[in-house]
Formats: sequence, C-alpha cells, structure tokens
Amino acid sequence: MTKDELRAELERQAQRYKDVYGGEVTTYAAQPDPERKPWRKKANLLDQAFEKELEKIEKELHDKADKPDD
Repeated sequence: MTKDELRAELERQAQRYKDVYGGEVTTYAAQPDPERKPWRKKANLLDQAFEKELEKIEKELHDKADKPDD
C-alpha cells in the first residue's frame, strides 16, 4: 500500500464516520522522534589503566611540588 492509497483510505474512513455516526474527526500532526543522546564510549580496561597511571603521575608531581627543597 502506497502513501497515497493509505491517505485515500483514511480519508474514506473519516468521511464514512462523519456520514454514519455524525461524529467529528480531528487529525493531528505526527509527533517528532525523541532526540537521541550523544554517543559515549564506554571505558575499557586499557582506558581505565591509562587514567589510573595519569592520576598516579599527577599525584607524584603534586607531591614533589609540595615538598620543600633542602
């Protein structure tokens, strides 16, 4: 069934409803699709190890900077 055939069928059914039941037909615009959230990469084991190593290096640098030189 093509879009034009579907539109014609819906129009026919709406007209029949109005004629037979004397009812009112309200048509609505299609609702937009919900927005997708941006894709995020899940950290794997290597990414986690890399992050830990970076934190360790930053901590060492911070400790060296805080330690007074003799």
